[in-house]
Amino acid sequence: MSTGSERKTTALVTGANSGLGKAIAAALAADGTRVGLLVRDRARGEAALQDIRASSGSDDLHLFVADLADQTAIRAVARAVQQRFERLHLLVNNAGTAFPERRLSPQGIECALAVNHLGPFLLTTLLLDLLKASAPARIVNVGTRITTALDFEDLNWERRPYRMLQAYGQSKLGNLHFTFELARRLQGSGVTVNCVFPGVFKSNLGGTDGAQGVFLKLFARLLGWAIPSPERAARRVLYLANAPALAETSGQYFGNRKTIAAPAQALDAGANRRLWRISEALTAEPLAQGDNDRLGASRRG
Repeated sequence: MSTGSERKTTALVTGANSGLGKAIAAALAADGTRVGLLVRDRARGEAALQDIRASSGSDDLHLFVADLADQTAIRAVARAVQQRFERLHLLVNNAGTAFPERRLSPQGIECALAVNHLGPFLLTTLLLDLLKASAPARIVNVGTRITTALDFEDLNWERRPYRMLQAYGQSKLGNLHFTFELARRLQGSGVTVNCVFPGVFKSNLGGTDGAQGVFLKLFARLLGWAIPSPERAARRVLYLANAPALAETSGQYFGNRKTIAAPAQALDAGANRRLWRISEALTAEPLAQGDNDRLGASRRG
């Protein structure tokens, strides 16, 4: 590596316009990392970039815009990242959301599944060659303890009554399946992948009526002021991103700097491989709008 930019650590953080993602990006920038902010809304992303620039003093910030519900947008932003960055040492899959009612992505996939699981799955696999070329490199997937076992017969919520928290939990459990299977596939590559639960913190996930909004309403009277800020929650993610002791740690589920137990389904290697195959089918090109044949693959396993 011959230039200063090539020697510099480079990171990409999704959902970086607010909350946890913004706090992670700001901390990385303050530490001298070149940071790409991947956001859904350009105006909010530009505002976040200016805030982070002011707080960190860094000018090495780069804005990327894509709706992670839309696979066409993900493919375009992956190309943009590859064109902008000659190296990528850290990918933080933080973006996540919840929906009070069932809605479909441009590819006909239930949106919580599309954004929370298939979005990071597709983005990561598209950037794997860049990560491998930059090794040692790390992937950090931000998970949750609100997990619901995947119903492989109805991933798209076509048979069951739609329930926001269950759809959110099911999609986020996909992050663990993805983490464990990807770690197996990346052995010996110099790229590690781990999942972290950042804890309960002040967030606008899904809006005030979204998954975390509902969760916080239930506990706010008891916890009140004790609910951590995004900046505090970001410390758990940054530990996985930076800790020298974790340089070779992969395929683990972390809480506060310690590994924690994963739900039983995510520890099933067969289930991990099954979801990987389904995810490949659901993100294969070309995926036409409303392509129920591929969604049917989830039922056949």
